Amino acid sequence: MSAQRYRASPDAVSAASASTGGEFRALDACHLEIANHLDRLQALVDRIGRDGVTTQAQHEAAEIESFFSATARSHHADEERHVFPPLLASADADMVQAVRRLQQDHGFIEENWIELSPQLRALAGGYHWYDLDELRHGVQVFIDLLRDHIELEESLIYPHAKAHWAEVFARRAQRRAEVGAG
Repeated sequence: MSAQRYRASPDAVSAASASTGGEFRALDACHLEIANHLDRLQALVDRIGRDGVTTQAQHEAAEIESFFSATARSHHADEERHVFPPLLASADADMVQAVRRLQQDHGFIEENWIELSPQLRALAGGYHWYDLDELRHGVQVFIDLLRDHIELEESLIYPHAKAHWAEVFARRAQRRAEVGAG
């Protein structure tokens, strides 16, 4: 499947965003937060490898763990509820396949997080029972999975979902205008 086949033009994405009133702004902003926290997670592991578990590392581990345990999970639930359903109803088999892959990614992301979060909570508590090589590997898998996942969402899924919702809102506005004129 080629993501290029589905790429919407910047003008179409911009028009869809304007038409939907920017409902995707929160989802887009969360992707930026996720990217920031992935960078922080990588820097944390590098710092721990260099300096051990410092007070600063403990605070950083707690903040990162809290973000991925709450905000990122909520973000995925929002996508499952609001973004994916209309695309799964599409007659486009490639689009449905891409959404199914993203749903599967959500499961893999959750599985990886279930392995990583206790290690970060332990680091935040000042415990030293982690295996640094295992932590590095788990963090790298988590980072790679999330970055790939976000790339597919932003290049393929979000533009189509934005266009779908723009059409829905345009039809509603048209119906309201017809009712108001009649």
